[in-house]
Amino acid sequence: MADPPEPTPDDPFSGLPLFGDLSRMLAGQGPINWDAARQFAVLSATGGTVESNVDPAARMSFEGLTPIAAMQVSDVTGIDCTSVRPELVTPGVWASNTLDAYRPLFTDLATSLSAPATEAPTDPMGQMFAGLSKMMGPAMLGMAVGSMVGDLARRAFGTRDLPIPRGNDRVELVPATIDAFAADWSIGTEQMRLWVLTQELAGQVVATRPNVRAQLLSLVQRHVGGFRPDPDAITERLGSLDMTSGDPMEALQEALGDPEVLLGAVRSPDQLELEPWLDAAVAAVVGLTDWFVDAVAVRVVGGEALTISEAVRRRRSETDPADVFIQRLLGIRVDGAQVSAGKNFVQGIVDRAGEDAVELLLSHAEPLPTPNEIGAPGLWLARVTGT
Repeated sequence: MADPPEPTPDDPFSGLPLFGDLSRMLAGQGPINWDAARQFAVLSATGGTVESNVDPAARMSFEGLTPIAAMQVSDVTGIDCTSVRPELVTPGVWASNTLDAYRPLFTDLATSLSAPATEAPTDPMGQMFAGLSKMMGPAMLGMAVGSMVGDLARRAFGTRDLPIPRGNDRVELVPATIDAFAADWSIGTEQMRLWVLTQELAGQVVATRPNVRAQLLSLVQRHVGGFRPDPDAITERLGSLDMTSGDPMEALQEALGDPEVLLGAVRSPDQLELEPWLDAAVAAVVGLTDWFVDAVAVRVVGGEALTISEAVRRRRSETDPADVFIQRLLGIRVDGAQVSAGKNFVQGIVDRAGEDAVELLLSHAEPLPTPNEIGAPGLWLARVTGT
């Protein structure tokens, strides 16, 4: 019998026929396996069940309500959005479309995570797992990103649930989720639909302003491009496992179930330095959108507007595993503290300079606040007005 081929430096599994074949098969898939991402996104969003089409009655209802919300959002923001026509989709379609919309961003993330490590592991175990991470990384990242987007799809009202500018300007709504939330909170269905339309259209106005879009997207891109692969991440995690208690295989599965471990991802000093800037930008975008929503919702929804706003913001502040993963990989944090910081920032601008000053957040060349400015609206006003 012929001796197996020696492993090559670039492929530690080339000397093992089974793993060598698998390694070569996976080598051409690029930094992320999009087939795996889409399959896991739809699976997580639908639970593996066949989705029903959007109820025609819901379509007719939203078609009738959209002009009402659009007219009021246009009036309050000063930006005409009356031509926007939201698309009504199921959670599975929302998940698939969201993957497409953020594909360039996820590709940048995958490229960052698959970059060559600055120092190669020297021990055999580290070399083996580093090779495994390189070989399985695209598939694992595809599964992780897909699952994350699918989890979001199960509770998303529309496109603005993730406050990152998309690659397209479509507005999508998930009627089944909107109506289920209304039923859970004993909110009128039509009132809830109007409120969500207001949020989506107001969010659309904010997210599509060129300077807001450019600043926020630049910060997110810098974050996802800042990962630095750590060849020792897996071996360190495995070395810390307690194999003497419980089920050793369960402990091993839990350790390797962390996408950051398998991908060898660690937060870099650049990302830690960037975090307060990204937090400030996201807080301002969320705060401005919420300010517009509050101003419009009272007009179109009436007395129930404040009840809906409180219910939605309470839901937003609840921590979900998908939210934690988004924070780790994309740097986007939308918790109670962020929402409060954004609200106080925008209200501080209004208190100091009146409601017209809010327009500067949409039109200034560098509208988003710095970490120092998010807690001191007066500093932001001084910078953007030059006074």
